[in-house]
Amino acid sequence: MRKKEASILIVDDDDDILFSARISLKKYFTEIITTNNPKKIGNHITAQTFDVVLLDMNYRIGFEDGKEGLYWLQHIKKISPETTVILMTAFGNVHLAVEAIKKGATDFILKPWNTEKLYGIVNAGVELARSKRKTTQLETVQERVDKDFHQQTEHIIGTSVAMKKAINLVQKVAPTDANVLILGENGTGKYVFAKEIHLQSNRKNHPFIHVDLGALNENLFESELFGYAKGAFTDAQKDTLGRFELASGGTIFLDEIGNLPLHLQSKLLTVIQNRKVTRLGEGNERPIDARIICATNAPIHEMVNEQTFRQDLLFRINTIELQLPPLRDRKDDIEILATHFLKKLNQRYRKQLSFISTAALTALKNYNWPGNIRELEHIIERAVIITDNTSIELEDLHFSSRKVTTNAPVTLNLEETEKMLIQQAMDKHHGNISKAAKDLGLTRAALYRRLEKHQL
Repeated sequence: MRKKEASILIVDDDDDILFSARISLKKYFTEIITTNNPKKIGNHITAQTFDVVLLDMNYRIGFEDGKEGLYWLQHIKKISPETTVILMTAFGNVHLAVEAIKKGATDFILKPWNTEKLYGIVNAGVELARSKRKTTQLETVQERVDKDFHQQTEHIIGTSVAMKKAINLVQKVAPTDANVLILGENGTGKYVFAKEIHLQSNRKNHPFIHVDLGALNENLFESELFGYAKGAFTDAQKDTLGRFELASGGTIFLDEIGNLPLHLQSKLLTVIQNRKVTRLGEGNERPIDARIICATNAPIHEMVNEQTFRQDLLFRINTIELQLPPLRDRKDDIEILATHFLKKLNQRYRKQLSFISTAALTALKNYNWPGNIRELEHIIERAVIITDNTSIELEDLHFSSRKVTTNAPVTLNLEETEKMLIQQAMDKHHGNISKAAKDLGLTRAALYRRLEKHQL
């Protein structure tokens, strides 16, 4: 009979009882830990996750009221509420059993026990603990989704040669568990491709957790990704799962990984290598089961040469590397994409625009698209909102500022000049944030703030 993957802690001051319980259970479960000192319970539970604790009710000679067992029961449930606690006593007392159940115990067994009955009770306890953890995970995932994870899924759209190549790679890699690194400029659809890989994988019925590392405060990196224990810091009111644990069984999408500072890259590398996370405020390593997909618009191979990105981390995350083409290299797809957005935005704004005119389509195809698909959707959305026509016409389109053709600014307004220079740098480097920032003498973070400020 194959042993069930489970961790059981047995606590009793009688070494013979510990030996007997261990012998009875070790043929059924993979890990049995024993201790004759209840004061060590806290150390054991914070060091690792236990499915079940078998807990004696009496530890002092002459005291058979079970109060110590009830005390340690409450201590366990406070530290690890999802752990199943089964109380043991040689003195059957219905009132004591009822009180124990009220305080969080799952069951009550009398010593000496029947081995089959002990196995049945412990096995049920293991399943209950796993069910509680799964429920907690699903509730937390739903809470995250409701707050900031919900994004409408769009199927990949495009028939150009460049897109067919990318789609073909997705179809090959999706059924595997290989780590994927998606490269591409801003607005090329990295999120959409990551979600599509998840939806075509064997993990599709489990969570897809999106983490924008570019927007994540460095001080929150560990608590957000790895989770934290109650009391780990001032506002830590309860044990909280990190994004890696939330993604259990599914996929975690680490967006803008090129923005991650070197000192945090090493922490991420450790987690990916060991497939374990340690919550802040705990010493307990928790195994993770999540497929890892990363993305960046940064020149990550150049960053390795410049020693601003760890080569060993790059090796870990790019088992498969997927390069997404910019929109200017797949202009055959512009009409398909624009028509798709028109249909979607007609529904959103309750419009009935029938088509995009030939003149408007020609203008869309001739534009350079520094903002790629995201910019195309923005332009179509604006046209849908402002047009008085029955279709999208050339005059309804509003493109971003054109490249400056003179060395002198066309305005002395400081805000306008800044916006113009940023647009010029973005156009020059085809939306590459790192190169544009370097050209402007800014950090990537500073350029991101200015792009948001000017709505570019």
